[in-house]
Amino acid sequence: MRAVVVLSGGMDSTTLLYDVKNQGYETYAISFLYGQKHSKELEFAKKTCELLKIPHKIVDMSFFADLAPSALTKSSWSVPEGYYTDESMKQTVVPNRNMVLLSLATSYAISLKAQKLFYGAHAGDHPIYPDCRKEFVEAMKRAILLCDYHIVELEAPYIDLKKEDILKIGLKLGVDYSLTWSCYKGGEKACGRCGTCTERIEAFKKIGVKDPLEYEIEIDWD
Repeated sequence: MRAVVVLSGGMDSTTLLYDVKNQGYETYAISFLYGQKHSKELEFAKKTCELLKIPHKIVDMSFFADLAPSALTKSSWSVPEGYYTDESMKQTVVPNRNMVLLSLATSYAISLKAQKLFYGAHAGDHPIYPDCRKEFVEAMKRAILLCDYHIVELEAPYIDLKKEDILKIGLKLGVDYSLTWSCYKGGEKACGRCGTCTERIEAFKKIGVKDPLEYEIEIDWD
């Protein structure tokens, strides 16, 4: 059976890519350049696909930064620091991003005659990102089933899992987390202060494992 995975290059989607491949699917990956400040995540996505020998398509939709401005895409907007659930993190919402990305990924899946389309929304995303909620996933599942004669099923298997749960799955699968990028600032090293960094650091701490990624700040892993 053939499957397409939406791959950002972050922890969740990279774990999902390993997971789907491990399940025996003929796996393809698709990533998007949508004007994000942390576009270096795509370099990590590419490296992972090369490592796993998975075909990888990167779609350039840089125009989206002007169409749907956000702290993730506008150079004049600062990426907020703090916890992922802080109210300020709503500034990082890119309007309707996942509907657009999933629509394009669906077109790719249909062209490949794939049966499944996977994306890595998880429980930690729900409070901030409307397009990671269960209701959104269910609505998109229905729309994707109706959009073409070829049937593609949307799957979000991590929708009820926390970051540390996904990390545990990844470690069992042998995911190389040094080849993943989470930081929204996209610097030479991860900042360690933005919402995605703090969530990632907490996940590693909770299971007692040191993150192989380098940070700008010193992290106490004990």
